Amino acid sequence: MASFSQEAAAPSFLDDPIGHPLAPLYGLGALVFIVLVLVITVSIILLKSFNTLVEQTLKERAKALGVEYVPQPSLWTRFVEKANASVPLEKEKDIDLGHSYDGIRELDNHLPPWWKWLFYATIVWSVIYVIAYHVSSSLPLSGDEFQEEMAAAEIAKKKFAASQPSLAIDPEQLQYNADAAIIARGEKIFTVNCTPCHRNDGGGTGNGPNLTDAYWLHGGSVKSVFSTVNNGFLEKGMTAW
Repeated sequence: MASFSQEAAAPSFLDDPIGHPLAPLYGLGALVFIVLVLVITVSIILLKSFNTLVEQTLKERAKALGVEYVPQPSLWTRFVEKANASVPLEKEKDIDLGHSYDGIRELDNHLPPWWKWLFYATIVWSVIYVIAYHVSSSLPLSGDEFQEEMAAAEIAKKKFAASQPSLAIDPEQLQYNADAAIIARGEKIFTVNCTPCHRNDGGGTGNGPNLTDAYWLHGGSVKSVFSTVNNGFLEKGMTAW
């Protein structure tokens, strides 16, 4: 008799990490990540060592010239000061507004350049968004995009169904087969799909009827069982398989 159950889902990577078909790809990705972390770590260490050597050389040169060594700000510090338009402490008097509240002075600081440019970018993006999505309809809105994807999925579903060979079963030709392999396969299908309602021994529960006696709700013949499994009885909680 033909199988009425759905195929079991493929095992996930956690179930079988070594035998999973994507295991080599995952392994390569992990290796690339480890190498990248090592490269970044070594680069940071080398950069710090280089800065230490440069600082030591400048100290020795200042000592030889008899002048005080003034440490130079790092490249990162200069970048942050430039990005934030920071005013050095020694020049804060130039932007002091003369207001003091509980010892806190008010300075005429401006917004950081990166913040202003980000704000300008959001304005430009909003204009592009309105024109592209609402004025010219060049790009679909989220609702339209969802409908397009659903339509494309339905077309793909129909193409896939058309490409699959259909198994024609004539209920009038069905006969019981005592082949041990077929019975073992049926037992496996029953255990996976039917035991939640009919129990392992077929005795039934509150959700599914007893399958071990002669009193079947919809008939116990091969043809009747096929019809019940194939069509189901949703009003009684029996889905079609």
